[in-house]
Amino acid sequence: MYKNNIKYFSKLINYIPIIDKWLFGQLIPPLLFAISAFTVVSLSVGVMFDLIRKIVEFGLPITLAIQVMFLKLPGFLVLSFPMSVLLSTLLAYGKMSSNSEILAARSLGVKTSRLVIPAIILAIFMTLLTFYFNNSLVPLTNKYSEILLRDGLGKSVSIERGHDIFFKGYGSYTDPKTNESSEKNTFLNQIFFSRIVEDNVMKNVTLIDFSVLGYKQILSADQAIFDKEKSAWMFTNGKLITLDESGKTTTISFKNYFYPLGDGPLRVSKIPDDANKMTLDQALKAKKLYEESGDVREARKMSVRIQEKFTLPCACLVFGLIGSSLGSKQNLRTSKSQGFGLSVILILSYYVLSFLSSSLGVKGILTPFASAWLPVLISFSGGFYLLKKAS
Repeated sequence: MYKNNIKYFSKLINYIPIIDKWLFGQLIPPLLFAISAFTVVSLSVGVMFDLIRKIVEFGLPITLAIQVMFLKLPGFLVLSFPMSVLLSTLLAYGKMSSNSEILAARSLGVKTSRLVIPAIILAIFMTLLTFYFNNSLVPLTNKYSEILLRDGLGKSVSIERGHDIFFKGYGSYTDPKTNESSEKNTFLNQIFFSRIVEDNVMKNVTLIDFSVLGYKQILSADQAIFDKEKSAWMFTNGKLITLDESGKTTTISFKNYFYPLGDGPLRVSKIPDDANKMTLDQALKAKKLYEESGDVREARKMSVRIQEKFTLPCACLVFGLIGSSLGSKQNLRTSKSQGFGLSVILILSYYVLSFLSSSLGVKGILTPFASAWLPVLISFSGGFYLLKKAS
C-alpha cells in the first residue's frame, strides 16, 4: 500500500510542468522559513514570557507549561500563515527578479500572470489549511490549554471557578394602568447576571426587571435553577426589591421564587466568551440564540465574526497575489531584511483596514458581509493592479 502511494505520487509529480516545479522549489523553502520565524516571534511574545512568569511566581510545573505552549501553537500558526505567504512570495519572486530569471522567462514568451500561478495555488492551499486550523483545531486546543493551565495553577494558587454570565432580555413594556403591552416594539426589559455557573446552577444571581412602566424590580438570590416544566427560573434564598414611580421601596425576602424567563441565560453560559474560540457551528448557534432573545447588537456582532471565519484565511490568498506581483517587478531587489520590513508594512495596513471595517460592521454602519469582505476585495483589487503593472 505504501509503495503504491509513492508510485501514485511520483506519477502525479510527473504531470506538473517543469516551470511550475521550478517555481514551487523557489517558494516552499522561504515559506517554511517565514512560518518558523513568525511563529517563534509571536509565540515568544504572546505565550512564552507569560508562562515563564507563572513558572517563577506561581510554581507552574515546567512540563505543564510546555504542554500549554504546544496547545497554543495552532492559534499562532493561524496568524503566521498569511504573513508567511506574503514574505515567502516577496523573497522568492524578488530573488528571481534580481537574478533576471523572470526576465529570461518573459523573453521565452512566458507572461507574468503565468509565473504567479504557482504562488496562487500555494496561497489557496494555505487558505484551506488556515480555515481548518482556525475553525476546527484552534478552538479545541485553546479550550484544553485553558483547562490545563487552570488545573496547573490550582496546585499553587487559588483561582475562581466559573465566569460572569450576562443575559439581556428583550420584550414589550406593560402599562399597569391599562394592562396593555407595546407588542409592536421590543425593548431591553430584563438584565440577568450570574457570577458563577456550575452544573447548570447559577450562583450569586441578580435580575433587574423594568418591563412594567413606572416600576423597577431587583431580584437577588444565592442561586437559580431553570425548571423546564414551568419554563421559569426558581430563585433560592433571596430578596425582591420593588421601586415604584413615587420612589416607594418594597422589600420581600423569600426562600423559593419562580420567575418566568426562558432558558436563554443557561444557553448563553455555554457560549465561549470570545468568537475566536468558537467553531463555525458554535458561532451560528450563538447568533441564533441572540436573535431569539432579541439582542440585535450581539447578533449583528456574531454575524460579522462568522464572516471573518472565512475572510481571515483569505488573507493568505490576498498576500500571495500581492507578494508575487510585487516581487515580479523588474526594478525590485528584495533581500530578507527588506522583504520582512515590507511584509510588516503591508500586513499592518491590511489588518488596520480589517479592524476599521469590522468595527463599522459591529456598529451597524456596514452590513456584516460588507464589513468582513470589503478589505479582501480592496486588497484583491490592489493585487491585480500590481500584477498588471508588473506585466
